[in-house]
Amino acid sequence: MLIGYARVSTEDQNLDLQRDALTDAGCECIFEDKASGVRDDRAGLAEALSHLRRGDCLVIWRLDRLGRRMIALLNFVEELRQRGCDFRILSGSCPIDTTTATGRLLFHISAALAENERDVIRERTIAGLASARARGRKGGRPAKLTAKQVHTARKMLADPEMTIKEVAEVFGVNRATIYRSLGLGVYAKVEGQAVKTD
Repeated sequence: MLIGYARVSTEDQNLDLQRDALTDAGCECIFEDKASGVRDDRAGLAEALSHLRRGDCLVIWRLDRLGRRMIALLNFVEELRQRGCDFRILSGSCPIDTTTATGRLLFHISAALAENERDVIRERTIAGLASARARGRKGGRPAKLTAKQVHTARKMLADPEMTIKEVAEVFGVNRATIYRSLGLGVYAKVEGQAVKTD
């Protein structure tokens, strides 16, 4: 029996293409997930696996619908093999069918390539961020307070009657922003004087 599994990462993505391909391949049951491929708690995949019996074949549209980590993919297919089940990929760089020796070899190669692609993307991202930092650009959200506002807030808090809450209200931010911007603890000192926190 052929059992299909289809997955997209987000709710707004469409499963029709995968459903059609799995139906055309002869799948009698198709199970679906709308979840990230890195998650291990995919209900649709768990249900598909629970329906597999010895001699059945799990069919997916492309390798990345199952996941991207090579070790996890290889372990997954090995578990299927130990249960007496096969595995088939319909599309991608090359279709794979583990009922054949060539298919098993191609699966190992494809899994390695999928992991390598993810690693290359991660390395490029890290290199791009490092290059941007070297040019003085920082990632993340922009600071809520300018350097001048931070300096003004520090001077305001030098007044023992001024509280963090009052300073935050002046700049239209919350107290946590003042703490972070000035590098303060819950109760700290500014220019040698104790600061009121509320």
